[in-house]
Amino acid sequence: MNAEQLRLKDPLWKTWGPYVSNRQWGTVREDYSNNGDAWNYTTHDMARSKAYRWGEEGIGGISDDKQILCFSIALWNRQDPLIKEIFYGLSNQEGNHGEDVKELFYYLDNTPTHSYMKMLYKYPQQAFPYTQLLHENQQRSREEAEFELIDTGIFNEDKYFDVFIEYAKASPNDILIKIEVHNRGNEAAPLHILPTIWFRNTWLADTNVLKPTLYYLDENIIKMEHEDTSVQRLFFEGDATPLFCENETNTIRLNDYKGQQSYYKDGINDFLVNQQPTTNPDRSGTKAAINYDVVISAGSSHTIRLRLTDCEEPDFHDFDKVFESRKAEADIFYNDLHKKKFTEDEMLVFRQALSGLLWNKQFYSYDIQKWLDGDEGMPPPPPERKKGRNYEWKHLHSADIISMPDKWEYPWFAAWDLAFHCISIALVDVDLAKQQLILLTKERFIHPNGTLPAYEWTFDDANPPVHAWAAWEVYWVDKKQNHGKGDLHFLESMFHKLLINFTWWVNRKDQQGNNIFEGGFLGLDNIGIFDRNSQLGNGKYIEQADGTSWMAMFALNMLHISLELSVENDTYVAMANKFFEHFLYIAGALDLLGDDKEGLWDEEDQFFYDQLHLSETESKRLKLRSVVCLIPFFAVEVLDKKLLLKHPAFAKSMDWFLKNRTDLASLVSYWNEQGSDEKHLLSLLRGHRMKRVLSRMLDENEFLSNNGIRALSKHYQNDPYTFEIDGTTLTVAYTPGESDSGMFGGNSNWRGPVWMPINYMIILSLRRFYHYYSDDFKVEFPTHSGEYCSLLQISNHLSERLIKLFTKDDAGRRKVFGENEKLQTDPHFKDYLLFNEYFHGDTGKGLGAAHQTGWTALVANLLMSCRS
Repeated sequence: MNAEQLRLKDPLWKTWGPYVSNRQWGTVREDYSNNGDAWNYTTHDMARSKAYRWGEEGIGGISDDKQILCFSIALWNRQDPLIKEIFYGLSNQEGNHGEDVKELFYYLDNTPTHSYMKMLYKYPQQAFPYTQLLHENQQRSREEAEFELIDTGIFNEDKYFDVFIEYAKASPNDILIKIEVHNRGNEAAPLHILPTIWFRNTWLADTNVLKPTLYYLDENIIKMEHEDTSVQRLFFEGDATPLFCENETNTIRLNDYKGQQSYYKDGINDFLVNQQPTTNPDRSGTKAAINYDVVISAGSSHTIRLRLTDCEEPDFHDFDKVFESRKAEADIFYNDLHKKKFTEDEMLVFRQALSGLLWNKQFYSYDIQKWLDGDEGMPPPPPERKKGRNYEWKHLHSADIISMPDKWEYPWFAAWDLAFHCISIALVDVDLAKQQLILLTKERFIHPNGTLPAYEWTFDDANPPVHAWAAWEVYWVDKKQNHGKGDLHFLESMFHKLLINFTWWVNRKDQQGNNIFEGGFLGLDNIGIFDRNSQLGNGKYIEQADGTSWMAMFALNMLHISLELSVENDTYVAMANKFFEHFLYIAGALDLLGDDKEGLWDEEDQFFYDQLHLSETESKRLKLRSVVCLIPFFAVEVLDKKLLLKHPAFAKSMDWFLKNRTDLASLVSYWNEQGSDEKHLLSLLRGHRMKRVLSRMLDENEFLSNNGIRALSKHYQNDPYTFEIDGTTLTVAYTPGESDSGMFGGNSNWRGPVWMPINYMIILSLRRFYHYYSDDFKVEFPTHSGEYCSLLQISNHLSERLIKLFTKDDAGRRKVFGENEKLQTDPHFKDYLLFNEYFHGDTGKGLGAAHQTGWTALVANLLMSCRS
């Protein structure tokens, strides 16, 4: 085992990590309004002055795993109207495509124990264009692109600082910090560099908590006093001035009320920017910044070294040696993962993808009972909250480190995102992947009725039920890493909670009890003609091809888990039988709802579609070709003869059922026919139907692009889909870039772009089908090309298209950067990657959230599988 793998055996090494959010303002947790308007209850303008209740934010921030003590970087270029303590961005109402961070920062390196971390923040030397960014985006329509920081031209003359922030741990509670600032301009430029340390304000919410303190102990030493943290000192080098205030709300600025406090949270900002006496001359408080007032020559750099530690005496003699060791160990850790099978550029993509995933871990605190009731000694929340957002989730209580989709854009966990995160996390830290999956099934998360919490804006929303799939995938990664010994305790604990969740789906999302499911938008936001998450009224409802297919996949995942558990406990054979039969019932329902009802397969178009029920006697197919119609492809498993011989009781029960329900057996890919090497296929798609679905999916005039599988058929670019209902004509057009719809805020778009998680599921499904059909089964790729490939070859072709979103082409350009020449060619930009939320369906340009490394990190899995 290498050094980092050995550290993973000791949980103390994870005590400190990048657990500070990139945005706490505008979150549901901090919203105590009477109307649920979280974006306006706490704003960016308020952020510097407001002490938060539930978490903290900062630039490149770290904290302990209970977020008692925090550290981050602040900067001031003497031009801005405020210190740059947090990342700026637009709220959901301000952006022309919803919320959007308006900064440039990059996650460059990270190890799973956070023994070494590195990131880069690009800070302009001119005044930050807050007003320009706000006004330009407000003036733009949804049909226009977002106006980003780089579009302002502020980097054109290289008048900016590259601020590299690095951490290296000498021990679990001894963190070395290096801040290296490069002046990329051609003139000397002043800069205040402000390493900042503070306590999260827990004393206002709990009167039993003793208020901690920071104070200047001696020359270049800040002492921390708190009963629950081992880290007690911050040592710093060089000529700098420590400034102190309190992590307390400035009630004068925000509420026009003067309390007993004198030195508020924004005191350091006001002291430097406005020359006000707002820092404590006694050099004590609960927040402190070390002010390095420097001038950096053109083309040169300035380095600051600090040590946040449990050591008693200042010691920097081993500083450089520790950094060199941790960086070298990080190299070894990542090199050992891929065994030197990547090109240099592929390694860069691989490492930054996984590093960004690890940087997006966050301390997530939210106790809904306390949030609804309010805190002792504080004004009570408005009465409207008692029946407002999430009031039925009073059991939910989190104070955990959780993988976030994007710590600025989405600084809260999302159920199906998290499942995909775990697939990539398992590459570097399989124990963390297991812990994250278990977390949402704990009693303080999962609802008593079996619902998994979706995300804090509405925990009731139904995300695709992918946790069983993720649990099975992570289990197999762990089993391979442990030389064939699987963690059955993990698998069993997941199975029992997921059984409750499966029952909830059957009882709550199958309106007619016919095994056709109406899950809602299921994470696909604005993909449909309707808002699929709303009640349509007058008894109308949609029977969903995706909801039903996700449930078929869920049943197959639970079947496989049952069989694995039954090896040591034959009680699970009965559960395997249950899920085998339930899969067949769903497969039958998807094909045929009854004697006089049609299923979701359309014989005329040879494709799956949603079905809108208008009344008990009338229904219409929604013949909109989107990824919704491809999700039946995901419900596929192969049972080989070896597996059935290993589980004779299951095989016997299965045979009995098939003999007595030949109608269902005939629907499931010719059960009586054996594939290569005596394998049996469980799938929603028989050979003919699979070919018909593939013919559309692999058609460059429909779903297939050079960048992966689009979310909507390109056919609708020139011929939009229309649907008439109640005298209204509704339209959906192919939109390859940002959303032109305000549905779900308009900050995500499923009407054309390429999404990594759906593409990843398609690739896995192709490989499972190949496992059954082998090389003998070939289909045209692309459709109409006259070229035929095996399903494995097609999966590899799709993988390469997704990988090439990030890797350089022959001209040295990356698709993810679009046509921006600065990003494509500048040596200080071209090798720093953003892992976007989704990608333009025609060009591959990265769009949406800039650091959605969570599920876009799946590109690392694709690299591993394609280069193995």
